[in-house]
Amino acid sequence: MRPSRPAATLIGIAAILLWSTLAVLTAISGSVPPLQLNAMTFGIGGLAGLVFLSARPGATRALRQPLPVWLLGVGGLFGYHAFYFTALRNAPPVDAGLINYLWPILIVLFSALLPGERLRAHHIAGALLALVGAILVVTGGASLALRTEHAFGYAAAGLAALTWSSYSVLSRRFAGVSSYAITGFCLASALLSTISHLALEVTVWPTGLPEWLAIVALGLGPVGLAFYVWDIGVKHGDIQVLGAAAYLAPLLSTLLLVAAGYGQFTLVVALACGLITLGALIAAKDLLLKRRRDLGPARGLKDGIASKTAPQVADP
Repeated sequence: MRPSRPAATLIGIAAILLWSTLAVLTAISGSVPPLQLNAMTFGIGGLAGLVFLSARPGATRALRQPLPVWLLGVGGLFGYHAFYFTALRNAPPVDAGLINYLWPILIVLFSALLPGERLRAHHIAGALLALVGAILVVTGGASLALRTEHAFGYAAAGLAALTWSSYSVLSRRFAGVSSYAITGFCLASALLSTISHLALEVTVWPTGLPEWLAIVALGLGPVGLAFYVWDIGVKHGDIQVLGAAAYLAPLLSTLLLVAAGYGQFTLVVALACGLITLGALIAAKDLLLKRRRDLGPARGLKDGIASKTAPQVADP
Protein backbone atom coordinates (compact mmCIF):
# COMPACT_ATOMS: atom_id res chain seq x y z
CA MET A 1 0.00 0.00 0.00
CA ARG A 2 1.45 3.35 -1.07
CA PRO A 3 1.67 5.91 1.78
CA SER A 4 0.20 9.39 1.45
CA ARG A 5 2.53 12.25 0.52
CA PRO A 6 2.76 13.63 4.10
CA ALA A 7 3.25 10.12 5.54
CA ALA A 8 5.97 9.31 2.99
CA THR A 9 7.71 12.60 3.83
CA LEU A 10 7.77 11.71 7.53
CA ILE A 11 9.08 8.25 6.68
CA GLY A 12 11.86 9.87 4.62
CA ILE A 13 12.74 12.17 7.53
CA ALA A 14 13.30 9.02 9.61
CA ALA A 15 16.29 8.33 7.34
CA ILE A 16 17.73 11.75 8.21
CA LEU A 17 17.38 10.94 11.92
CA LEU A 18 19.14 7.62 11.38
CA TRP A 19 21.97 9.27 9.40
CA SER A 20 22.54 11.65 12.30
CA THR A 21 23.83 8.66 14.32
CA LEU A 22 26.45 7.82 11.67
CA ALA A 23 29.28 9.92 13.12
CA VAL A 24 28.95 8.84 16.74
CA LEU A 25 28.57 5.16 15.84
CA THR A 26 31.56 5.41 13.50
CA ALA A 27 33.59 6.99 16.30
CA ILE A 28 32.68 4.11 18.63
CA SER A 29 33.45 1.50 15.94
CA GLY A 30 37.21 2.00 16.36
CA SER A 31 39.86 1.99 13.65
CA VAL A 32 38.24 -0.23 11.01
CA PRO A 33 39.26 1.15 7.57
CA PRO A 34 36.43 3.01 5.78
CA LEU A 35 35.95 0.65 2.83
CA GLN A 36 36.04 -2.36 5.14
CA LEU A 37 33.50 -0.65 7.40
CA ASN A 38 31.42 0.06 4.32
CA ALA A 39 31.52 -3.62 3.31
CA MET A 40 30.62 -4.84 6.79
CA THR A 41 27.75 -2.42 7.36
CA PHE A 42 26.26 -2.77 3.87
CA GLY A 43 26.49 -6.54 4.35
CA ILE A 44 24.62 -6.36 7.66
CA GLY A 45 21.96 -4.08 6.16
CA GLY A 46 21.54 -6.30 3.11
CA LEU A 47 21.37 -9.56 5.10
CA ALA A 48 18.84 -8.05 7.51
CA GLY A 49 16.72 -7.05 4.52
CA LEU A 50 17.06 -10.54 3.06
CA VAL A 51 15.80 -12.10 6.31
CA PHE A 52 12.85 -9.71 6.29
CA LEU A 53 12.00 -10.48 2.65
CA SER A 54 12.21 -14.23 3.16
CA ALA A 55 9.53 -13.96 5.85
CA ARG A 56 7.10 -12.26 3.44
CA PRO A 57 5.68 -14.51 0.71
CA GLY A 58 6.60 -13.26 -2.75
CA ALA A 59 8.59 -10.27 -1.45
CA THR A 60 11.85 -11.58 -2.91
CA ARG A 61 10.43 -10.84 -6.37
CA ALA A 62 11.44 -7.24 -5.68
CA LEU A 63 15.05 -8.29 -6.27
CA ARG A 64 14.29 -9.09 -9.92
CA GLN A 65 14.67 -5.66 -11.48
CA PRO A 66 15.79 -4.45 -14.93
CA LEU A 67 19.36 -3.29 -15.44
CA PRO A 68 18.61 0.49 -15.24
CA VAL A 69 17.14 0.04 -11.76
CA TRP A 70 20.23 -1.88 -10.59
CA LEU A 71 22.57 0.70 -12.11
CA LEU A 72 20.75 3.52 -10.35
CA GLY A 73 20.50 1.73 -6.99
CA VAL A 74 24.03 0.34 -6.79
CA GLY A 75 25.50 3.44 -8.43
CA GLY A 76 23.77 5.62 -5.85
CA LEU A 77 24.64 3.64 -2.73
CA PHE A 78 28.13 2.40 -3.61
CA GLY A 79 29.09 5.30 -5.88
CA TYR A 80 28.28 7.94 -3.28
CA HIS A 81 30.29 6.24 -0.54
CA ALA A 82 33.22 5.55 -2.87
CA PHE A 83 33.44 9.22 -3.87
CA TYR A 84 32.98 10.41 -0.29
CA PHE A 85 35.71 8.18 1.12
CA THR A 86 38.00 9.26 -1.73
CA ALA A 87 37.33 12.87 -0.79
CA LEU A 88 38.19 12.23 2.85
CA ARG A 89 41.48 10.62 1.80
CA ASN A 90 42.49 13.51 -0.48
CA ALA A 91 41.18 16.67 1.21
CA PRO A 92 40.79 18.02 4.77
CA PRO A 93 37.68 16.41 6.35
CA VAL A 94 36.01 19.77 7.06
CA ASP A 95 36.41 20.93 3.46
CA ALA A 96 35.28 17.59 2.04
CA GLY A 97 32.33 17.41 4.42
CA LEU A 98 31.14 20.88 3.50
CA ILE A 99 31.31 20.26 -0.26
CA ASN A 100 29.59 16.89 0.24
CA TYR A 101 26.72 18.61 2.04
CA LEU A 102 25.73 20.38 -1.14
CA TRP A 103 23.60 17.31 -1.93
CA PRO A 104 20.47 18.43 -0.03
CA ILE A 105 20.21 21.74 -1.87
CA LEU A 106 20.97 19.96 -5.16
CA ILE A 107 17.98 17.71 -4.44
CA VAL A 108 15.79 20.80 -4.01
CA LEU A 109 17.04 22.32 -7.27
CA PHE A 110 16.95 19.08 -9.31
CA SER A 111 13.39 18.38 -8.15
CA ALA A 112 12.21 21.10 -10.54
CA LEU A 113 12.98 18.66 -13.38
CA LEU A 114 10.50 16.08 -12.08
CA PRO A 115 7.02 15.85 -13.61
CA GLY A 116 4.33 17.18 -11.28
CA GLU A 117 6.78 19.05 -9.05
CA ARG A 118 7.00 22.84 -8.74
CA LEU A 119 10.03 24.54 -7.25
CA ARG A 120 8.94 27.65 -5.36
CA ALA A 121 10.86 30.52 -3.80
CA HIS A 122 10.30 29.29 -0.25
CA HIS A 123 11.83 25.90 -1.12
CA ILE A 124 15.03 27.61 -2.26
CA ALA A 125 15.03 30.08 0.64
CA GLY A 126 14.53 27.31 3.19
CA ALA A 127 17.28 25.16 1.67
CA LEU A 128 19.71 28.11 1.58
CA LEU A 129 19.05 28.97 5.23
CA ALA A 130 19.62 25.34 6.19
CA LEU A 131 22.80 25.31 4.08
CA VAL A 132 24.17 28.28 6.02
CA GLY A 133 23.40 26.43 9.23
CA ALA A 134 25.18 23.33 7.94
CA ILE A 135 28.23 25.43 7.01
CA LEU A 136 28.36 26.71 10.59
CA VAL A 137 28.13 23.16 11.96
CA VAL A 138 30.81 21.74 9.67
CA THR A 139 33.27 24.62 9.99
CA GLY A 140 32.57 25.58 13.60
CA GLY A 141 32.27 29.18 12.42
CA ALA A 142 35.86 29.29 11.14
CA SER A 143 36.72 30.47 7.65
CA LEU A 144 37.68 28.00 4.94
CA ALA A 145 40.87 28.13 2.93
CA LEU A 146 40.42 25.86 -0.07
CA ARG A 147 43.82 24.93 -1.51
CA THR A 148 44.65 23.80 -5.02
CA GLU A 149 46.69 20.81 -3.83
CA HIS A 150 43.44 19.27 -2.58
CA ALA A 151 41.59 19.80 -5.87
CA PHE A 152 41.21 16.06 -6.48
CA GLY A 153 39.62 15.57 -3.07
CA TYR A 154 37.31 18.54 -3.60
CA ALA A 155 36.24 17.12 -6.96
CA ALA A 156 35.50 13.75 -5.35
CA ALA A 157 33.38 15.45 -2.68
CA GLY A 158 31.50 17.33 -5.38
CA LEU A 159 30.90 14.08 -7.25
CA ALA A 160 29.63 12.51 -4.02
CA ALA A 161 27.09 15.31 -3.63
CA LEU A 162 26.08 15.06 -7.28
CA THR A 163 25.78 11.26 -7.08
CA TRP A 164 23.51 11.18 -4.02
CA SER A 165 21.29 14.06 -5.14
CA SER A 166 20.93 12.53 -8.61
CA TYR A 167 20.15 9.11 -7.14
CA SER A 168 17.53 10.59 -4.82
CA VAL A 169 15.77 12.59 -7.53
CA LEU A 170 16.00 9.91 -10.24
CA SER A 171 14.49 7.38 -7.83
CA ARG A 172 11.23 9.28 -8.34
CA ARG A 173 11.31 8.09 -11.97
CA PHE A 174 11.15 4.51 -10.65
CA ALA A 175 8.37 5.10 -8.13
CA GLY A 176 6.78 1.79 -9.11
CA VAL A 177 9.85 -0.18 -8.01
CA SER A 178 9.37 -1.69 -4.55
CA SER A 179 11.62 -0.32 -1.82
CA TYR A 180 12.38 -3.96 -0.99
CA ALA A 181 14.81 -3.80 -3.92
CA ILE A 182 17.15 -1.82 -1.63
CA THR A 183 18.14 -5.20 -0.16
CA GLY A 184 19.78 -6.17 -3.43
CA PHE A 185 21.47 -2.78 -3.76
CA CYS A 186 22.97 -3.11 -0.25
CA LEU A 187 24.28 -6.62 -0.94
CA ALA A 188 25.81 -5.54 -4.27
CA SER A 189 27.38 -2.50 -2.58
CA ALA A 190 28.81 -4.76 0.13
CA LEU A 191 30.42 -6.95 -2.54
CA LEU A 192 31.92 -3.99 -4.40
CA SER A 193 33.13 -2.48 -1.11
CA THR A 194 34.80 -5.77 -0.19
CA ILE A 195 36.64 -5.90 -3.51
CA SER A 196 37.73 -2.26 -3.11
CA HIS A 197 38.84 -2.88 0.46
CA LEU A 198 40.97 -5.89 -0.45
CA ALA A 199 42.60 -3.90 -3.24
CA LEU A 200 43.26 -0.68 -1.33
CA GLU A 201 43.28 -1.26 2.44
CA VAL A 202 44.75 -3.41 5.19
CA THR A 203 42.11 -5.34 7.11
CA VAL A 204 41.62 -4.27 10.73
CA TRP A 205 39.01 -6.08 12.82
CA PRO A 206 37.13 -4.56 15.77
CA THR A 207 38.83 -5.30 19.10
CA GLY A 208 35.99 -5.21 21.64
CA LEU A 209 32.26 -5.71 22.14
CA PRO A 210 31.40 -1.96 21.97
CA GLU A 211 33.08 -1.71 18.56
CA TRP A 212 31.23 -4.76 17.23
CA LEU A 213 27.90 -3.47 18.59
CA ALA A 214 28.51 -0.08 16.96
CA ILE A 215 29.16 -1.77 13.59
CA VAL A 216 26.01 -3.87 13.90
CA ALA A 217 24.05 -0.72 14.81
CA LEU A 218 25.51 1.04 11.76
CA GLY A 219 24.44 -1.80 9.49
CA LEU A 220 20.93 -1.96 10.90
CA GLY A 221 20.39 1.81 11.08
CA PRO A 222 22.19 4.51 9.06
CA VAL A 223 23.65 2.05 6.53
CA GLY A 224 20.60 -0.21 6.50
CA LEU A 225 17.08 0.84 7.39
CA ALA A 226 17.84 4.46 6.46
CA PHE A 227 18.14 3.59 2.77
CA TYR A 228 14.79 1.78 2.78
CA VAL A 229 12.84 4.65 4.38
CA TRP A 230 14.69 7.26 2.28
CA ASP A 231 13.59 5.39 -0.83
CA ILE A 232 9.96 5.63 0.27
CA GLY A 233 10.37 9.32 1.05
CA VAL A 234 11.96 10.41 -2.23
CA LYS A 235 9.57 8.30 -4.31
CA HIS A 236 6.28 9.27 -2.69
CA GLY A 237 6.94 12.22 -0.33
CA ASP A 238 7.64 15.95 -0.66
CA ILE A 239 11.16 15.84 -2.07
CA GLN A 240 11.82 19.58 -1.59
CA VAL A 241 11.00 19.30 2.11
CA LEU A 242 13.23 16.24 2.41
CA GLY A 243 16.08 18.12 0.73
CA ALA A 244 15.89 21.03 3.17
CA ALA A 245 15.28 18.78 6.19
CA ALA A 246 18.39 16.75 5.28
CA TYR A 247 20.50 19.53 6.81
CA LEU A 248 19.22 18.34 10.17
CA ALA A 249 21.60 15.38 9.83
CA PRO A 250 24.90 17.24 10.41
CA LEU A 251 23.31 19.27 13.21
CA LEU A 252 21.84 16.28 15.05
CA SER A 253 25.08 14.42 14.43
CA THR A 254 27.01 17.20 16.14
CA LEU A 255 24.59 17.23 19.08
CA LEU A 256 24.93 13.45 19.49
CA LEU A 257 28.73 13.76 19.44
CA VAL A 258 28.47 16.43 22.15
CA ALA A 259 26.18 14.21 24.22
CA ALA A 260 28.61 11.28 23.84
CA GLY A 261 31.54 13.42 24.97
CA TYR A 262 33.18 13.82 21.55
CA GLY A 263 32.51 17.56 21.24
CA GLN A 264 31.25 20.74 22.92
CA PHE A 265 28.02 22.71 22.58
CA THR A 266 28.82 26.26 21.44
CA LEU A 267 27.01 29.40 20.40
CA VAL A 268 27.78 28.50 16.77
CA VAL A 269 25.99 25.17 17.16
CA ALA A 270 23.01 26.92 18.76
CA LEU A 271 22.84 29.42 15.86
CA ALA A 272 23.11 26.59 13.35
CA CYS A 273 20.26 24.81 15.12
CA GLY A 274 18.03 27.84 14.67
CA LEU A 275 18.94 28.36 11.02
CA ILE A 276 18.49 24.73 10.00
CA THR A 277 15.19 24.39 11.85
CA LEU A 278 13.88 27.64 10.39
CA GLY A 279 15.00 26.64 6.90
CA ALA A 280 13.28 23.26 7.15
CA LEU A 281 10.05 24.88 8.38
CA ILE A 282 10.08 27.43 5.55
CA ALA A 283 10.65 24.71 2.97
CA ALA A 284 7.81 22.68 4.50
CA LYS A 285 5.35 25.59 4.39
CA ASP A 286 3.10 23.97 1.79
CA LEU A 287 2.99 20.69 3.69
CA LEU A 288 2.25 22.38 7.01
CA LEU A 289 -0.44 24.66 5.59
CA LYS A 290 -2.07 21.74 3.78
CA ARG A 291 -2.18 19.88 7.06
CA ARG A 292 -3.99 22.80 8.69
CA ARG A 293 -6.43 23.10 5.77
CA ASP A 294 -7.13 19.38 5.95
CA LEU A 295 -7.82 19.59 9.67
CA GLY A 296 -9.98 22.68 9.36
CA PRO A 297 -13.16 21.20 7.77
CA ALA A 298 -12.93 18.11 9.96
CA ARG A 299 -12.70 20.24 13.09
CA GLY A 300 -15.58 22.39 11.94
CA LEU A 301 -17.72 19.34 11.24
CA LYS A 302 -16.88 17.91 14.64
CA ASP A 303 -17.80 21.20 16.33
CA GLY A 304 -21.06 21.31 14.40
CA ILE A 305 -22.01 17.79 15.43
CA ALA A 306 -21.11 18.58 19.02
CA SER A 307 -23.31 21.67 19.00
CA LYS A 308 -26.26 19.67 17.68
CA THR A 309 -25.88 16.88 20.22
CA ALA A 310 -25.17 19.08 23.26
CA PRO A 311 -28.11 19.83 25.61
CA GLN A 312 -29.66 23.24 25.03
CA VAL A 313 -29.51 25.60 27.99
CA ALA A 314 -31.60 28.79 27.95
CA ASP A 315 -29.88 32.07 28.57
CA PRO A 316 -30.46 33.42 32.06
